[in-house]
Amino acid sequence: MVEQAEISTAKEAADHELILAFGRLQGAANRLEYILGRAIEQECGISHLMFEVLLILGRAGGRGLSMGAISREQVLTTGGVTRLVDRMEVAGLVERVADPGDRRGRLVRLTPLGEETVVRASRVHVENIEQYFLQPLPASHRERFTEDLRILSHSARDVLPRLR
Repeated sequence: MVEQAEISTAKEAADHELILAFGRLQGAANRLEYILGRAIEQECGISHLMFEVLLILGRAGGRGLSMGAISREQVLTTGGVTRLVDRMEVAGLVERVADPGDRRGRLVRLTPLGEETVVRASRVHVENIEQYFLQPLPASHRERFTEDLRILSHSARDVLPRLR
């Protein structure tokens, strides 16, 4: 681990090993999201954010999820999820149905078009993940790297405040 260093100048801040490492992580994530998201949009006609919601709903199964559950999974406000789901519903990807466990509640679930779209987009996405995310890494590092990312993601999720 990097020894704790006192930072007293802008140059020291900019050159700090941990700051550089986190900046590289952010830069890689932003660039990869752009590259992979653009491919999904061009080949499947949906945004990367829509794709993520389709995956969340696919994981949930046929029953569907509440808007609150989607917002917690996607780290969006419920208002942001509502607007996104509205657009997805207009596109025929999802539908809102009555929640059998809550007579006032509504659930969001995939339509057949949503199911078809998430399968097609996932095939595109897997090819691009292999090409841009895994192939640049040494084969012996790939499994450990993906496990470390899972740990970081869960750790960050667990300390994140709930959005409203």
